Amino acid sequence: MELRRRTLLQGAAITSVGLLGLTGCTDDNTDAKEKSSTSATGSLSIGKVWSYDATNDVYYQIGKTYVANPGAADYETLAVFVPGKYLSGTKNSDGTYSATIDSAGSVGSFTAATAPIVFPVNTPGYAAQKPLTEYSYETISSYIEAGFVYVHAGLRGKDSNTASYSGNAPWGVTDLKAAVRYVRYNADLIPGSKEHMVVFGHSGGGAQSAVMGSSGDSELYTPYLESLGAAMKDASGKTISDAIAAAMCWCPITSLDYANAAYEWNMGQFATSDTRKSGTWAKQYSTDLATAFASYQNKLGLKDSSGKQMRLDKTGTGIYLGGTYYDHLVSVINESLNNFLKDTTFPYTPSNSFMAGMGGPGGGSSDGAGMPSGGFPGGAGMPSGGFPGGGMPGGGAAVDTTTYKTVQEYVAHLNKDGDWVTYDAASNTAKVTSLEGFVKSQKNASKSVGAFDGPDRTATENVVMGNGTSGLHFAPVSEHVIEANEGAYAKLSGWKSDFAAASYTSDFAKADAVGKDVTYRSNMYNPMYYLNGSYEGYKKATVAPHWRIRTGIMQGDTANTTEINLALALQNFGVDDIDFATVWGMGHTMAERTGDATTNLIAWVKDTVAK
Repeated sequence: MELRRRTLLQGAAITSVGLLGLTGCTDDNTDAKEKSSTSATGSLSIGKVWSYDATNDVYYQIGKTYVANPGAADYETLAVFVPGKYLSGTKNSDGTYSATIDSAGSVGSFTAATAPIVFPVNTPGYAAQKPLTEYSYETISSYIEAGFVYVHAGLRGKDSNTASYSGNAPWGVTDLKAAVRYVRYNADLIPGSKEHMVVFGHSGGGAQSAVMGSSGDSELYTPYLESLGAAMKDASGKTISDAIAAAMCWCPITSLDYANAAYEWNMGQFATSDTRKSGTWAKQYSTDLATAFASYQNKLGLKDSSGKQMRLDKTGTGIYLGGTYYDHLVSVINESLNNFLKDTTFPYTPSNSFMAGMGGPGGGSSDGAGMPSGGFPGGAGMPSGGFPGGGMPGGGAAVDTTTYKTVQEYVAHLNKDGDWVTYDAASNTAKVTSLEGFVKSQKNASKSVGAFDGPDRTATENVVMGNGTSGLHFAPVSEHVIEANEGAYAKLSGWKSDFAAASYTSDFAKADAVGKDVTYRSNMYNPMYYLNGSYEGYKKATVAPHWRIRTGIMQGDTANTTEINLALALQNFGVDDIDFATVWGMGHTMAERTGDATTNLIAWVKDTVAK
């Protein structure tokens, strides 16, 4: 479905950032700031000295430490880029400029007070985002020319573990929250609307953007932020917020607690090779996980747009392939295909677009652009994870280089292994009749059983939730399923005693440097924890009022249920602006129905977020 709801916000727990008074410090006295938020190791004032690109009219500062007590000094710096119209500067003898906010300056309809502030989150696979060390106009040009303030914050990730600090969850999002707080603390020195802060990312970055959008001011983050000396109060003693106005999430790999189960219900139950080969313990584990997902999905109690609760029901064949939730999922797939038919002129050659990150500096793929519209054909995407026997990483269907001359020829290709799409040429519309047909044709399981929390702790997300470079178990559904079936699994091929439920139980209790266990940290990184009433964190955070979610529907990296449930949970929570669509013919990439990602993001921020 492409979901755009514009109704009055319901419920006190969701509040627009613009209503919170979150602009931070309003005192322009730098000395006062330093006294209020200075520790033994640093100050949180950005100061008034800027570098200036006269050719492109951009003021910028690079390498500004955004916490007073850095946990990772080589990562926790940010760069700020501001359209020249928003500052009034005087050149200093060393070539820098002393600049103050110019309230009269404007770029298009934006002023220094109203310009959106955007934060890229280029963290594929929950990797680190390196801080910028040099200026490049090419990276930021589209945003500056649109009148936006662009903030690139260095963020720790799963690949930034050293002897002195870790990058495991929740440090990536914690660092991002600290950077948001830093910008608010310096509200009188950094132009831009602190009520219109936007984060955007793809893959793991899309997931962390979703976490940022759902966990504003969550108390779970407080001990981590305080350990860094993040800006918690402004110079007057007023609490500073880390809530944001909007989240743009491409292919978010999130909702990790039940991701193993979702993957097997959505895709794994239709696979018969590798770790899902008949007679193996992993095949039975796949079946049991898929069954457990149905129980979880029904417990969520998600409702459709009319307020009717949706369910998965048992069926004679397959695992819970019936009920109103199943029908809803198939309808999303159906809409995606019909949008494709509306948007596409034949002859058509599949894009085969997969990518690991957003491109540009700081992480992921790098082609010099801040937000590429495509990807790397046949590229790597996220690692397959799990244990040996995984499939093709990144995509969910084999690379297809065929050029289809007509829609009929393309539909015949989709149905080559069994009919699951019907097509009416007169109306140029199609109908998807089964999830199984779609998955086998377009979204094969590319990861092993235990796709996110692998039995041997080697999946990408095991390290994300791990301790340094060592992976840890984190998925309660896997613990429960294995505990209930260990005796049966032990009689099947491939089982190892190391896979026992006891290994999950012991991992869950392991604490990090702040003293929090894996379960606590997993909740911090789960948007559903804040959005759905089946979790303890429901309505205990400030949720962003604007969301845009896009996924390539053929990706094998995560289940369709991931993004569908996120959109439904936001709708049920009371969020009034959710722009959600799955994009046919694309995989794990910054998928867009038409146009390119950068242009569409900027247009959305202008037309929706900053209105």
